[in-house]
Amino acid sequence: MRNGLVRKRNIMGWSFVLPATILIFIMNFYPMIKAFFLSLQRGRGTMLRFGGLYNYKRMLIDPTFKQALTNNFEFLLIQVPIMIFAAILLAVLLNDKNLKYKGFFRTAIFLPCATSLVSYAIIFRQLFAEDGLVNLLLKNAGILKEGINYLAHPIWAKAIIIIALLWRWTGYNMIFFLAGLQNIDPALYEAAKIDGASAIKRFRYITLPLLKPMIVLTAIMSTNGTIQLFDEPMNLTQGGPANATLTLSQYIYKSTFMGTSNFPYGAAMSYFIFIVVALLALIQLKVGDKND
Repeated sequence: MRNGLVRKRNIMGWSFVLPATILIFIMNFYPMIKAFFLSLQRGRGTMLRFGGLYNYKRMLIDPTFKQALTNNFEFLLIQVPIMIFAAILLAVLLNDKNLKYKGFFRTAIFLPCATSLVSYAIIFRQLFAEDGLVNLLLKNAGILKEGINYLAHPIWAKAIIIIALLWRWTGYNMIFFLAGLQNIDPALYEAAKIDGASAIKRFRYITLPLLKPMIVLTAIMSTNGTIQLFDEPMNLTQGGPANATLTLSQYIYKSTFMGTSNFPYGAAMSYFIFIVVALLALIQLKVGDKND
């Protein structure tokens, strides 16, 4: 009787789980498996043949791929640390119980990540245009004599993309740190104050160590997003000038759906991104565990 009841419960449980499992396999895992086999082929369109590791070897000698990879890591190494540190500072400031209008400030800083990508990309393009507001203010202040075409300059174009990423995603990460700060016992700060610890020491020895799980989480998510960066460069610079802001995701898109329509090569680069993201996430998790 008991075995029959357990069997019925198992059947009932699987009846709820199975549809979702099948959908996840069809929509996620099957395309991943299909893409891997596609990456082992050569050719374009429907004229495909088995090519082994040809596409992976091609990545090693492809200058455009190397440029896109370098751009991705430049964005990653500059933007992610600044964003995480700024998000922590904002979370600490907005967690102060004596601060008035906390709800307003939290909402205002979080709102950019809910803003339409196309809308804010258009605004950024207008702000940093040669006759845009930024150049106008700098010329009126006597800092510039002539306007700079920021989006046509390799270094400035990268800087603007980084600024756009910081503006949009810092508030999103701030929410995670605010949640982490809510779980820190205020008595720890009170005890540290009694012992004479300054605000900087309380931040260094209490806040940062206890926020480490959130720091690792946001670092992994931000790394994942930056390695797959597509929207901001596509809408702000189209990968230019001269591929200075081209990212791996853009290059995959152009190789697969524009011009040559080389699906196998695009699939191979997609798997490369998957491996890089997995390795970086593993390293970050190991570093987080090592510091426990």
